[in-house]
Amino acid sequence: MTVLTARGLNRALLARQMLLERAVVPVPDALERMGGLQAQYAPSMYIGLWTRLADLDRSSVTRLLEERAVVQATVLRGTIHLVSRADFWPFVEAVRQTRVRPEPEQVADVEAVAKLLAQGPLRRTEIDPSVRQRIHLYLDLVRVPPSGTWARRRADVYGLAEDWIGPPAVALAEARELLVRRYLGAFGPAHRSEIANWAGLPVDAISAVLGRLELRRFADERGRELVDLPDAPLPDPQTPAPVRFLPTWDAALLVHARRTLILPEEHRTKIFHMRMPQSIGTFLVDGQVAGTWAVKGDRVSWTAFEPLPDRVRNEVDAEAELLGAFHV
Repeated sequence: MTVLTARGLNRALLARQMLLERAVVPVPDALERMGGLQAQYAPSMYIGLWTRLADLDRSSVTRLLEERAVVQATVLRGTIHLVSRADFWPFVEAVRQTRVRPEPEQVADVEAVAKLLAQGPLRRTEIDPSVRQRIHLYLDLVRVPPSGTWARRRADVYGLAEDWIGPPAVALAEARELLVRRYLGAFGPAHRSEIANWAGLPVDAISAVLGRLELRRFADERGRELVDLPDAPLPDPQTPAPVRFLPTWDAALLVHARRTLILPEEHRTKIFHMRMPQSIGTFLVDGQVAGTWAVKGDRVSWTAFEPLPDRVRNEVDAEAELLGAFHV
C-alpha cells in the first residue's frame, strides 16, 4: 500500500481546498468542493471564499444567498455552514438521526414555532425563550438574508427550509454517500474516523458507506489506512504553496485534518482556546499556519509566530494588502 507523507497529505488538502491556486468556478461549485464552509461569523464565509476564488466580490456572495443558490444554516455538528442549495438536504438528511429532539414538555412550543414560521421568517427574539436556544436543532431552518451577511452580520432571522428551497427528496443512503464523497473530495485522503469526526456520525455508519464506494487506499506514515476518491488530486509533495489568509474557524484547521499538519500542533492552542472560542484569523506560509492577522482600521495587520525571511514577509504583506482591499 502506497504510503503518503504528511507533506503529501498537506499538498492534497491545499489543492482540494483551492489554496494552492485560486479557482475560477461558481461559488456553489466551490462550496461543494470545500465540503461546505463554516459560517458562525458571517464575514468569515466571505473571506474563506475570497482566499480560494479568483476575483470574488462580496456582493456576489450576498446575492447568491438572496437568490437561494447557496444556503446558510445549521447543518453539521450543530454548526452554521454555508452550502450549495443542492447539498443542503443531503447534508441534513445524512445526519438527521443524530439530531437533538425536543423534550416532551417542549414539543408543543416547537410545534407553535413551526406554525408561526409557516407564515414567514421570524427573528430569534420572536421565538419562545423555552426553545429559542435549540430551535435550529429541532426544525429544518435556514438563516434568511439579509441577516447573516457582510452588511448585517447577526444571523438571527430564521425561515423554514422547505419554504425557502423546497422539500427534501433524497434517501438516507444516497445522502450519506454524497456526504462522504464531499469530505474526501475536500479533505482526503482520510481515515474513516476523521470522516466521522467531521460529519458527527458514528464510525460504523461511515464504514458502511465506504463499503459501497469505489475507493483508492493508502497508508499514512503511522501505518493507518487512508481512503480516497479515485480521481481526486494528489499533487507532488514538493509543489510550492503560496501565502494564504484564512478566516476564523476555517475547517482546514480543525482536528479532523490534523494528519495534514496545516496547523502545527505547537500552535494549535494559540488559535483555538477557551479565552477565544471564536478562534483567530491565520495565514499560511508553505502550507502551514505561520501567524495570525486582524483588521485594524483600514488595513490588515499580521503577526508571525517566528521570524520570517524578507522575501516571505513581502509575500505576506502583499496578500494582507489584497485582503485589506477586500475587507473595506
